[in-house]
Amino acid sequence: MNMKHTLAAAVAVALGTALASGAQAECMSDADVAAMAAAMVARTPAPNPPQDFSEADASCTRAKLNKLLLARYGTPIGYKAGLTNASIQKRFGYDKPVWGVLYQGMVLDNGATVDAAFGARPLYEADLLVRVRSDAINRAKTAADVMAAIDQIVPFIELADLTVQSTTALNGPGVTAINAGARLGVKGLAVLVPQADFAQAYLLDALRDMTVRITDSGTGAELARGKGSDILGQPLESVVWLADALAREGLAMRPGDLISLGSFSPLLTPRAGQSVQVSYDGLPGAQSVAVNFR
Repeated sequence: MNMKHTLAAAVAVALGTALASGAQAECMSDADVAAMAAAMVARTPAPNPPQDFSEADASCTRAKLNKLLLARYGTPIGYKAGLTNASIQKRFGYDKPVWGVLYQGMVLDNGATVDAAFGARPLYEADLLVRVRSDAINRAKTAADVMAAIDQIVPFIELADLTVQSTTALNGPGVTAINAGARLGVKGLAVLVPQADFAQAYLLDALRDMTVRITDSGTGAELARGKGSDILGQPLESVVWLADALAREGLAMRPGDLISLGSFSPLLTPRAGQSVQVSYDGLPGAQSVAVNFR
């Protein structure tokens, strides 16, 4: 069976389970979630989820939204972990990560040109993708376990959309409810993960210690920077967290899935006519990745 079809089926089943288990939660209504999905498609601001949402409320609402996104955008290709950076958590007044589903067509190639207004509340950030090699990743307890279960590390600029009318009123459960703001992203050339244990250990250290920089391609000005350790102390720890979070909702990562690790930088607003690139100083073999905003 095609792996992506299998993932789509698993997501559909798990979303149904989440909806059933969320029956006691104060989910947003079907009509309100449909309006949110329509606003996302139209790139217009949607009403905010309630600020008193519990995690169960948010999870139930995300399940409803993902059911609609699945019908519109088709095959899921993986997941994103969001709010994995302490400074981003502080912005949303939340102390833990969240997750969303990535769909086919969301991930663009290096150098892609997109509208600066690619969403209702467009933002971009320096990120990384990893590609799952083995379903052992779902049992990962350490970053080393994750490294042993992936085959690629991919430079990535996430193009997120906070989508709501008031981003200042958006909290952690609200970010969950909007599928963690997943909209688009631009991927660069993959770094292949070595098989030898010592080489994987070296790459783990490099991921933790690297400096990630966003620069303006036109002027060369540095726009933002961060460290690998800004994501949970070690970037692959976000996948450890994700494996546990997905398991609690009846989901699992599958070979071939792409996983977005989170932000190494502040969330920045795109400007029409701007081109930016992200580089990963200290990560062996990593080349920069770029996006153009029109």
